[in-house]
Amino acid sequence: MSNSFGKIFKITTFGESHGVGVGVVLEGCPAGLEINEEFIQHELGRRKPGQSKITTQRQEEDKIQILSGVFEGKATGTPIAMVVFNEDQRSKDYSHIADKYRPSHADFTYQGKYGLRDYRGGGRSSARETLARVAAGAVAKLLLKKIGVEVISYVSQAGNLKLEKPYRTLDLSKTDDNIVRCPDPEMAERMIALIDQVRKDQDTIGGVVSCVITGCPVGLGEPVFDKLHAELGKAMLSINAVKGFEYGSGFEGVALRGSEHNDEFFIGNDGKVKTKTNHSGGIQGGISNGEDIYFRVAFKPVATIMKDQDSVNEQGEAVTVSGKGRHDPCVVPRAVPIVDAMAALVIADFFLRNKVIKLGEIV
Repeated sequence: MSNSFGKIFKITTFGESHGVGVGVVLEGCPAGLEINEEFIQHELGRRKPGQSKITTQRQEEDKIQILSGVFEGKATGTPIAMVVFNEDQRSKDYSHIADKYRPSHADFTYQGKYGLRDYRGGGRSSARETLARVAAGAVAKLLLKKIGVEVISYVSQAGNLKLEKPYRTLDLSKTDDNIVRCPDPEMAERMIALIDQVRKDQDTIGGVVSCVITGCPVGLGEPVFDKLHAELGKAMLSINAVKGFEYGSGFEGVALRGSEHNDEFFIGNDGKVKTKTNHSGGIQGGISNGEDIYFRVAFKPVATIMKDQDSVNEQGEAVTVSGKGRHDPCVVPRAVPIVDAMAALVIADFFLRNKVIKLGEIV
């Protein structure tokens, strides 16, 4: 029922926004991998609500509990089950839309597919489900660290404010130095001011999260249907509110000629094959070529706004939907660790598809 992702390093998420909790079962993690619970909690902290004035004020600590698959701090090779129990639900905030369809939400489509829906925060369609992905993605990051792969995402656009600087000119270690998670301090201040003003206007805006994957070995990805960029695209488009995905030169590449766009090969000082440019975004023929993989993910404005909107109810009657509850004016600051997580899950899965081996042989 499409609640699972991955083939070898595979996750299955469960739970709803206003249910008992949200969790994940992770299969395929190599036995012996050190599971740093503090790191998993750190990653969840980057995603959790209530972080700052430009995020939802819902107060959830998102305390992770590992239920199985870990013994004495190491993965046993059996399924790792993790759960976060919900603490700050306010289901009454949604009683006014129990039979109304919120504009640009999944209310109408879920009703049409299942014949019923959980109107409390959207139930399974809520972005709260993504905390399960972040928890599993943290484990994937721990695995990738063993092979020298690093995944770094950052906010490169909020509304009409776009960071034009190439990622190579940025100090990506500064991404978490500010509440909007933009590594350029000056642009970060402008983004924060914009998002805060939008919040005061009782409205929302969208944005873009850029991601860079370094240290990826040559050969990840499959020909034809399981191309690496196709799987990354599927992973990103499965995240709530995502409206677009592009990698490498993306849409801007269409303005170049082939002579300008082609990435010429040469032999580096280390004796390895490299490319002079990287319009390919580290992927050629659906397979990683050893260069940095980079892509961008577009997020729409959050659908819930604190203004009245026209809609209909389940009886087909015209109604007014009033915004209530605690919601993000812009989702991208909290989406950064989600993009990180999904990218890490994809790379970890493809790595294990290439080499189904014990952790001892990896290191």
